[in-house]
Amino acid sequence: MEAKGKATLSYDDGKTLELPVYGGTIGPDVIDIRTLYGKTGKFTYDPGFLATASCSSKITYIDGDAGVLLYRGYPIEQLATHCDFLEVCYLLLNGELPSPEEKKTFDWTVTRHTMVHEQLARLYQGFRRDSHPMAVMVGVVGALSAFYHDSLDINNPDHRQISAFRLIAKLPTIVAMAYKYNMGQPFMYPKNSLGYTDNFMRMMFGVPAEEYEVNPVLSRALDRILILHADHEQNASTSTVRLAGSSGANPFACIASGIACLWGPAHGGANEAALQMLMDIQKDGGLEKVGEFIKKAKDKNSGVKLMGFGHRVYKNYDPRAKLMQETTREVLAAVGAENDPLLKLAMALEKIALEDEYFVSRKLYPNVDFYSGIVQRALGIPVSMFTCIFSMARTVGWIAQWNEMISDPEQKIGRPRQLYQGATKRDVVPIAKRGK
Repeated sequence: MEAKGKATLSYDDGKTLELPVYGGTIGPDVIDIRTLYGKTGKFTYDPGFLATASCSSKITYIDGDAGVLLYRGYPIEQLATHCDFLEVCYLLLNGELPSPEEKKTFDWTVTRHTMVHEQLARLYQGFRRDSHPMAVMVGVVGALSAFYHDSLDINNPDHRQISAFRLIAKLPTIVAMAYKYNMGQPFMYPKNSLGYTDNFMRMMFGVPAEEYEVNPVLSRALDRILILHADHEQNASTSTVRLAGSSGANPFACIASGIACLWGPAHGGANEAALQMLMDIQKDGGLEKVGEFIKKAKDKNSGVKLMGFGHRVYKNYDPRAKLMQETTREVLAAVGAENDPLLKLAMALEKIALEDEYFVSRKLYPNVDFYSGIVQRALGIPVSMFTCIFSMARTVGWIAQWNEMISDPEQKIGRPRQLYQGATKRDVVPIAKRGK
């Protein structure tokens, strides 16, 4: 990269340091502080990395103020309308949308990797039936590295490619098996004649006793959910995958680390929290209690939060939320639940939040989690599985980011620094003399 300018840092009463400034194709410029410690003996302090660019990337761009999300330059609205999930996978991995022939080959390859090793299927029996499916996911995905010794050389592009295919293809199978194991139902093996999302729905909801018929409206809705969650720049789980990968860990271990991070309620569990909020309001009186709930949400001392509104990055209407709102109505109409009280509650909350000065001034717009929980519930997906679906969608983003990091000559093993405020050096007092 060629610097576009310089920034001057003043410190220690008159000392200065010039730092190069780099510009991206779009978005904020960055000040390169890599030489800061060596030349000044000082670190930067940025808890949560809110103003720190940890890497250079060509994959995803977000403009939170404008409500923009681009995958490889393409607006998320266009991708969710005109493409299927595997097209988006190809785009994230390769940088361009596939031609018809490229898509055919890509789809065929993914389909032929959907089965898992039978010994891996037996691994599920080591978990309790009531285990949280995300606990199962972390264990099973991490265990994939024990089955594919032939492709663990991260410096080999062919190995990275086959690992990407295996992860994208096997995640739906692994997620569906986690659900079936929890339900006490037999596993449904993938069927090569079905597409990616249709196959997943059959493995989730089909049983050996009868043929499963895929509802195209529901399948398309789930496919859209996968597209909307496929990547989201340098979020917590993606940064976790990159950090784990920077040590040279194998891709299966890195993706397992991303799944573990995604499990957190502040990250992947947000849609579950939003749905639970709607269910609690409905239980307490429904639409009649919306005003009372909003009043409590404004009171900092009430402990009540308006879940599914606001976002760390978006300070405008989350573009994914608009698409999810449309999908919600399509799905509820397809299952005959247009009068779902939770949808009415959601719309009432949204209307108030978009008009109430308290929420408008704080830019608390609906995010994608606000509606995705309702959609997944209508699809028949239990709440405990919501984050597993998220993991299935985000795996391609994680893999694309991991692969980009491995190929980046400037990437080093992650090693954040700290502002130490603990005890200074002191001597150990023998135990017999302590407390006297």
